[in-house]
Amino acid sequence: MRRVVKTGAKREMERPQPQLRKWSDFLPALAWARDYGWAAFAGDATAAVIVTIMLIPQSLAYAMLAGLPPEIGLYASILPLVAYALFGTSRTLAVGPVAIISLMTATAAGSVAAQGSSEYLTAAILLAALSGLMLFIMGVLRLGFLANFLSHPVIAGFIASSAVLIAVGQIRHLLGISAGGQTLQSMLASLFRELGSVNWATAAIGLFSLVALVLARRYLKTVLLHMGMASRAADSIARSGPVFVVIAATIAVAGLGLKAKGVAVVGAIPAGLPPLGFPALDPDLVLRLALPAFMISLVGFVESVSVAQTLAAKRRQRIEPNQELIGLGVSNLASALSSGFPVTGGFARSVVNFGAGAETPAAGAFAAAGIALATVYLTPYLADLPQATLAATIIVAVLSLVDFSVLKRTWSYSKADFAAMAATMPVTLAVGVEQGILAGVALSLALFLYRTSRPHMAIVGLVPGTQHFRNIRRYDVLTSVKVLTLRIDESLYFANSRYLEDRVTELVAERPGLRHLILMCSAINAIDASALESLEEINRRLADAGVTLHLSEVKGPVMDRLARTSFLKDLTGKVFRSQYDAVAALDPALLGPAAHAAVTAESR
Repeated sequence: MRRVVKTGAKREMERPQPQLRKWSDFLPALAWARDYGWAAFAGDATAAVIVTIMLIPQSLAYAMLAGLPPEIGLYASILPLVAYALFGTSRTLAVGPVAIISLMTATAAGSVAAQGSSEYLTAAILLAALSGLMLFIMGVLRLGFLANFLSHPVIAGFIASSAVLIAVGQIRHLLGISAGGQTLQSMLASLFRELGSVNWATAAIGLFSLVALVLARRYLKTVLLHMGMASRAADSIARSGPVFVVIAATIAVAGLGLKAKGVAVVGAIPAGLPPLGFPALDPDLVLRLALPAFMISLVGFVESVSVAQTLAAKRRQRIEPNQELIGLGVSNLASALSSGFPVTGGFARSVVNFGAGAETPAAGAFAAAGIALATVYLTPYLADLPQATLAATIIVAVLSLVDFSVLKRTWSYSKADFAAMAATMPVTLAVGVEQGILAGVALSLALFLYRTSRPHMAIVGLVPGTQHFRNIRRYDVLTSVKVLTLRIDESLYFANSRYLEDRVTELVAERPGLRHLILMCSAINAIDASALESLEEINRRLADAGVTLHLSEVKGPVMDRLARTSFLKDLTGKVFRSQYDAVAALDPALLGPAAHAAVTAESR
């Protein structure tokens, strides 16, 4: 309950005391489970069936992309979904393996062990554990703001370039050759060297799968609608296109005996649920994987929370980013516990989950049950699944993430953001995924510091007939010979305080008749200690030059901090509530005869 507190002649509303967090804040499932009914169950169950059908081939494909045995993809799609259903705040986010995180896992694990070795698998599982622990700690400490350092242009550039890397890297599986490489140039060089050893049976299966997946994605729903099928049913069948392609390719390999012709298949997949237990902690391995795990955490969180916020807004729901960190953290810990690799919220699956009618996170738990059943009972039927089909599945999925038109839009709008994006893409392609992100973040921060170190400052004048002040370069305004107003459009801190000093010195030197300088502070949200020292120095220099320094439109929080210093006491001029009041007091003639007379009468 709010209480009114008297402070002198003013009355202020006391802020309500923060309440202790409820159990449902820590475990969001308690909130939606209270009102769970048959209607919600029907929507969740329907969505779970569709997502399960979609997730099985995706899990196998992304495990292959991560350089892991196919069953690891299934393991990473069971417990993490249950964990997110309990701890996540999005009603429709579908957690599991995704392409970008799988690529980052392959890169990180490949830097410490050979692909296919037990050490490689241990590294992938440890990445999930480290990523989960980092996300959980960030959530508890409410550090979700750290993801803000990954700007949208950096993420867009990283996703586009990573999608290209993933697609090119899967061409070897499409053609049945043994090419490799971690960077774009090494991949292309390896592919060209191996073109003479293409397995044509594999290439035929791969091309068939690729074309079928593209056609299903683009045209299957339209064809089904023209055949009179209901929209929702047509959409569900179209979304299940990869499953039909997987079944057809598997039957073709088994029926035509293509394994004998060199077509690589998934092979025997162990049936049964994953063993539970965390990997043994090797301090040296933990140190080597710490940075990659942190990058996986940030990228996974940004991708996940972006999808979750978009879908939540469509239903006028909301998510809690810091709780999302906890939800994703527990999901990754659950993945590590069940021999999985890093997971996050996937865009395609989440959109399907949303469109299929999921009402609560229970849909994810139901999908986990479906994946668990598939792991126990369906794995024997996947032995003849060709790797070329999984490669086609990955290529079609990741190429939908590539949007090079964003380059043109970003260039037109902001050259600085384009520079960050342009730095991210070539470094990711030519050096590596982690280096690409670091390059983009570093350049973004450098450009931010440069931009704010030279803040926009405008000399403003009075718009005739109004009380508004505008930039003299953009508007026809009234100015004074003896009063100059400088509007500062940036908070003042150590990087730009010297720039302010130099700008003020320059303006005063150009105006011998100047008597008053007003710093218009309407856009200043903060003044740090370095900037305060600069203001004190400006005040002293102007006093020596016979110019009085004034402030106008200082924001409350800034004024509160200034009041704790001696600056206001030493200020040669005054602090005015509005810029109009400042001009009225210092040069009333500028306001016109009527206003001048009113000000003069009031002063008497």
